[in-house]
Amino acid sequence: MLICRVTGTVVATRKEPTLDGLKLLLVRPCDVKGDVTGAALVAADAVGAGLDEVVLIAQGSSARQTEATQNRPVDAVVMAIVDLLDADGAVSFRKS
Repeated sequence: MLICRVTGTVVATRKEPTLDGLKLLLVRPCDVKGDVTGAALVAADAVGAGLDEVVLIAQGSSARQTEATQNRPVDAVVMAIVDLLDADGAVSFRKS
């Protein structure tokens, strides 16, 4: 799993039919404070995440194991919205 921040949405009017109905989000890896650290990737949204939220994503074959992505050709899925990150005994991120 990766900690990421949602930085945008992806709209694709022509796509593989099994992707119909999936919301696609642009996410970027971030550190435990929620600050973006890496390059963007596209993830299917299984939990209703929104812009600027910190989320957990799964990649690879694990991305196809959620109810929303079962048997669909996805390589990354948003599977949780982070409320709090506690690192080294201190809260480093809290959803506002």
